[in-house]
Amino acid sequence: MKNNDEKNYKKAKGGKKMITEPRTLPGFMELLPNEQILFDQMKQKIEETYQRFGFLPLDTPILELSEILLAKAGGETEKQIYRFQKGDTDISMRFDLTVPLAKYVAKNYGNLSFPFRRYQIGKVYRGERAQKGRFREFYQCDIDIIGDGELSIINDAEIPSVIYQLIQELGFQDFTICMNNRKILNGLFEEINQKENATEILRVIDKIEKIGKEAVTQELEKLELTQKSIDAIMNFIAIDGTTDEKLEKLQNLNIQNETFQLGLQELTQVVKYIRMFGVPDTHFKVDLTIARGLDYYTGTVYETFLNDYREIGSVCSGGRYENLAEYYTDKKLPGVGISIGLTRLFYKLNEMGLIKAEKSSMADILVIPMLEDMTKPIQIASELRKNGICTEIYLNDKKLKAKLKYADKLQIPYVMIIGEDEVASNQVKVKNMQTGEETEVALEASKIIEIISK
Repeated sequence: MKNNDEKNYKKAKGGKKMITEPRTLPGFMELLPNEQILFDQMKQKIEETYQRFGFLPLDTPILELSEILLAKAGGETEKQIYRFQKGDTDISMRFDLTVPLAKYVAKNYGNLSFPFRRYQIGKVYRGERAQKGRFREFYQCDIDIIGDGELSIINDAEIPSVIYQLIQELGFQDFTICMNNRKILNGLFEEINQKENATEILRVIDKIEKIGKEAVTQELEKLELTQKSIDAIMNFIAIDGTTDEKLEKLQNLNIQNETFQLGLQELTQVVKYIRMFGVPDTHFKVDLTIARGLDYYTGTVYETFLNDYREIGSVCSGGRYENLAEYYTDKKLPGVGISIGLTRLFYKLNEMGLIKAEKSSMADILVIPMLEDMTKPIQIASELRKNGICTEIYLNDKKLKAKLKYADKLQIPYVMIIGEDEVASNQVKVKNMQTGEETEVALEASKIIEIISK
């Protein structure tokens, strides 16, 4: 047997059975129960926030025809796709939730009401190099608003109000939603005769937070831009001040390029409406370095940062695009949306100790039977469940000390011991496992619920 095999396999007694070492593929996250509960709570908060704004749920298949997923893909994206053949069918695993959305809207156009507001929370797959904090399987939490032919700019302002409520729901107060408009950047490039280099310049600018101004300047030099063009770009993204001061300085540049002026007009409108939606100036700003690397963003773009933990990177990003489903239909379907990479965000927050897994059980109470006839314990547990109380019965034959230790280890808030005496007297003690306090009540679901619900 080869050395690697010896590491991964062990023979059971008698040499009859091979035991495979349990291990998980790199880039795939598995959590312990207490962590999974915390992860699910975060996911639920995101979903509830999306629903509060009227977004409709959508679930698309993980597997799609390769020709569908690859209609626009190319370069690194195509290299990262998990693709395989099943019979005569060429199949790929979705690498984001936007392409499946595009297919869905084109396919179901006649049955949808526009603007179509959808949210989707689901796993996506990318075969990139696994490294700490980067995953090959991960949850994305998306919302998008899709218009039929046109979509009012006010939708671009509602999205930050969703972000504002969402980040607070996740337990953070000190954060900033950074915004820009790609038309402003594209108009600048046209003005300095660098339109043909716009995509590459945007990709470089988008990295300024990570690599700094000097490195950005060096990368722009590699694109063979003139020093005049580089100076114009760097001076532009260095504009500072309050949100209103930045908008005024942009206007005072007197750039008459039509694309630039349209972008400035849109950004000014978005700022106006964001304030109407109740997002305070302390939590959003115009940031001219925000470009978003993806090519399909055409207008407003967003990135959201936790101010004390900028090293995490953007926790929620997205923007406006002109035509979602151009590869699947000739109908123009503009949209605006955002995405949260929940798996990566959870990993980072958990690693930094910013969130804490406190529960290892879903139960509100553990019913501990100490008698042979299980009729009463099962009856009480069933009634509690019918009334919305998450209830677990300890069904294994162990000593009372072991049963209480089980409840304590899983941090189940309450326990209730039912023995012969409790059944005979129709009285039971409900113990608060955190305080140790015991309360004696009638052995009835309604009385027990009163104790748990205090």
